[in-house]
Parts: sequence; C-alpha cells; structure tokens
Amino acid sequence: MSIPTEPIGSIPRTPELQSGMAAHAAGGLGTAELAALYDAAVRDTIARFEQAGSPVVTDGEQSKPSFATYPLTGLSLAPDGAVIPFADGHTRQLPQLTAGPFRYGSYAGDYTRAALAVAGVPVKQAVIAPSALSLLYPADGIEGYSRDQFIADLVDEAEKDIRSALDAGAASVQLDFTEGRLSLKLDPSGGVLAQFVTLNNAVLDRFSAAERARIGVHTCPGGDQDSTHSADIDYAGLLPSLFTLNVGSFFIQLASEAEPERVLAIISEHIGADQRIFVGVTDPIDPAVETPQLVRDRVLLAARYIPVDQLGTTDDCGFSPFGDDTSTSRETAFAKVRARIEGTALAEQALGL
Repeated sequence: MSIPTEPIGSIPRTPELQSGMAAHAAGGLGTAELAALYDAAVRDTIARFEQAGSPVVTDGEQSKPSFATYPLTGLSLAPDGAVIPFADGHTRQLPQLTAGPFRYGSYAGDYTRAALAVAGVPVKQAVIAPSALSLLYPADGIEGYSRDQFIADLVDEAEKDIRSALDAGAASVQLDFTEGRLSLKLDPSGGVLAQFVTLNNAVLDRFSAAERARIGVHTCPGGDQDSTHSADIDYAGLLPSLFTLNVGSFFIQLASEAEPERVLAIISEHIGADQRIFVGVTDPIDPAVETPQLVRDRVLLAARYIPVDQLGTTDDCGFSPFGDDTSTSRETAFAKVRARIEGTALAEQALGL
C-alpha cells in the first residue's frame, strides 16, 4: 500500500484460550496443553489478520501476560507498586522491585520467532518502553542495589529486548509508551516526561540509524476496560517531546480525540523530515465499528497536515492491552482492523496514489 497501515498489538484472546487459561489457573489443565492453546491462538490471530488483508501482522499478544509485564518473570517483586488510576474508577497496580539485579525473564524475540513460523507477511513486534519499567524501582530504594545500578541494568536489558526482536526477523519493533501522557498527569511541569524521554533515548541511541528506522513508538491515553487514564491531558504538552525520541515511526491515538484536527496541526509543526506518523483511525474502546468511508475521511483529514509520504494508519491502541479479553470482542477487533485496511485503500484512491 502507498499509505502503510499496521496494528498496534493486542487482540482479545480466542475463547478456547481464555477457557484454557482459567482451567490452568485452577489446576485443571497441564502446562503442555496450555502451550498448545497458545500456539493455536497465535496461528488463528495471524491467519485472521492476513484474511483481512493486513500487510503487517502481530501475534495479538496471545501468549503475553500483558504488554507491560511479559519481562517480569523470575524477578523479586512485591505487589504494592505504582498505581495507575483510570477515569472510570478502576486501577491497575504495577509490582515493585525488591532486589537486584534487574533482568528480563523473557524477551520479545521469542514471541517474534513464534509468529514468523506461521506468518506469510512481515511481523511487527511490540515491546514495553524502558520508561514504563523504570516505575518498578521503589521510591525509598533497595538496599545494596542503587537506582543508578538499576537504570544501567534496565538500559542494557531494554536494548537486548529490542535487539532480540530485530535479530529474530521482526520487520519493525514498536515501543509502547502509554506512560508518556500519564507522566504529565503525575507531573504537569514535564520533569517526569523529560526523564522518560532521556531514558528511552539512552536505549535507542545504542542502535544504528538503519535500525532506528525500523523502530517506532506508540502513544495513547492508556486504554483499559473501556476507560483511559490520561485522555484529559492535552497532547500539546506531549508531542513536542515525543518527536525528540530517536525512532523512525510514531503511532499516535487520534480517532478518539475530541479535537483531532487540532492535534494534527501540532503534529505538523513538530515532525521531522525522516519521521513517519501512523495516525489512529479506529477506536478500540468504541463498540461501534467504523465504516471504511469514515476511516477514509480521517485519513484525508490527516493528509492535509502530514505529507502523504510520511503518513500511515493504525488503531488508536491495542484491543486488549492489559489482557482484558472481554471488554471488546475478538470479532469487533477484526472488524475494525478490516475497516482500517479498506478505509486506507479508499483514501489512497481519493488521493490518486
């Protein structure tokens, strides 16, 4: 396609996998049987992406515990970490590191290899941004393991995670940076955001220019259970800093924004000549499936502000980012994926591409 289109990451798990995970947790299903269900769900997810005409696929995060926690197995953790409050009143709580050294328990390359084994088109791999994992370190420190040591380990591990996906054959790697907008809610001065950007760039600067061209960053107001944690935070505070991240692509939630044209105007003021902007044209939280014509119109609006050769389309967010497999149905998710792909093609036709 002349205008590239890509998913963000997560898709609600298959009903068979959901049942199998519950049975495994209750002790009624073995690990080998659960692994077979994971494999079947990955195959089904990729097949359905390809049937929808998706030129790039993900594994739908079928076998990840969540987009944020997949690296955390084997660490010394306590349950009383940072709390993320959502607009509807529910919360998500991160764990807290209790001892060092910090090491990932699993790496994105493992998920990439499993997806590539069954995919017939390029595979995109999402990874958690190091800035999100920096929240694991407790404010009062860890005896014998300083924050400086933790950050050094985190940078090493985050580089290893991204590189594992690239080396495994991922066409691209996307850093999930949903905490970017949230940081401005926690600290309106922008100090925490500046720390996050500096930390992420410390990892990204370890990659070559050619490698960074294959790396992107996703930002959104943090969707979960049909709610968000920072939709009330103005994009104007985030986007100028966001575009200083040393990556080739940016995946920006836009379909659910109250004033998308205003956001597009801000984007147009700050993007660099070598940066591609994937604008969100479907809203995973909205149960109504967008028509291809609505997607087309959203793309045409974006093309008024972003050069077409720097424009792409995406979904606002993953469809089950914290492993929430019920708020949005699997059928609705793939219907929205198909609408995005078909609507992007209609926009290409309207633009004469």
